[in-house]
Amino acid sequence: MAPFLRILGIETSCDETAAAVVERAVDGQPTVRSDVVLSQLEEHSAYGGVVPEIAARAHVEALDTLIDEALKRANVSLSDIDAIAATSGPGLIGGLLVGLMTGKAIAKASGKPLYAVNHLEGHALTARLTDGLAFPYLMLLVSGGHTQLILVRGVGQYERWGTTIDDALGEAFDKTAKLLSLPYPGGPAVERAAKSGNPDRFNFPRPLVGEAKLNFSFSGLKTAVRQAASDIAPLTERDVADICASFQKAISRTLKDRIGRGLARFTAEFPNVDGGPALVVAGGVAANLEVRSTLQSLCDKHGFRFVAPPLHLCTDNAVMIAWAGLERMATGVAPDDLDVQPRSRWPLDSNAETLLGFGKRGAKA
Repeated sequence: MAPFLRILGIETSCDETAAAVVERAVDGQPTVRSDVVLSQLEEHSAYGGVVPEIAARAHVEALDTLIDEALKRANVSLSDIDAIAATSGPGLIGGLLVGLMTGKAIAKASGKPLYAVNHLEGHALTARLTDGLAFPYLMLLVSGGHTQLILVRGVGQYERWGTTIDDALGEAFDKTAKLLSLPYPGGPAVERAAKSGNPDRFNFPRPLVGEAKLNFSFSGLKTAVRQAASDIAPLTERDVADICASFQKAISRTLKDRIGRGLARFTAEFPNVDGGPALVVAGGVAANLEVRSTLQSLCDKHGFRFVAPPLHLCTDNAVMIAWAGLERMATGVAPDDLDVQPRSRWPLDSNAETLLGFGKRGAKA
């Protein structure tokens, strides 16, 4: 048996084009040989959000060059690669098509196996790459498209304990920033403004606090922010800072209740976890210091280890896609056929119940 497996990863699900080469030794130890990410922030900032058509074209223009760069930085050629892993969903369908079709072409031309990876599985398994975390553990995924609390039992074994029934947390940050005429991306802009604000000026709602089910809701909070801004318009710089600080405080209190209940449930269901229980946070909102502080305090209170991978591995990247492919290879999962199709909606737990707000389309991915 070879001393390690080596995969080329490709990520194009939204507005970052990324390629990476990652290795996994027989004992499970990872080595990131290269990690190349090209952000499309400038292309989308004028529109206050991601424009799918622009994103897809940018992926087409950049991906081949990024793959070449990833191989060059890793000092390997395609012949040295054991498999290809490409994001197959969920995400913007145009971008997914670009990345998956490129992965298929490389796999066909090189005779290497292809792994069509669920982007969310990449996030779910990153903590095993960065911290060697053992199963099971909890993951909070907080990004522009997702807010989910997921039990990670093993590779390919996921159970969604909670999800947003309307807006994702990152989406709420972006829309609040746009409402207040703050720059895109909204999350960092709201956090910067909040630093000089009074978090007690506005008493914004804490959605679903006290509910037994572990779901999230941020649409009502977003509406309350809009109403407060409208009531005192035109807004001064102080008004904007106070709204942002009060908004973040409401988010913090909501997460404290929702995640606190999740940690208590995990402790009850898994009282004896090797290495102790752990909460992993992933997604762009994981960069928010208020959110991190809240989660760290919760973990300290409940006796959990708090695991936050480096920020560049919390946001969209190809390292996590390659690692997810490696984890699947190591557990004997068969590669995908080359007729595999991208999926704009692809929940980790396909049997999740349909929630209010999603109709026939089922539970949000």
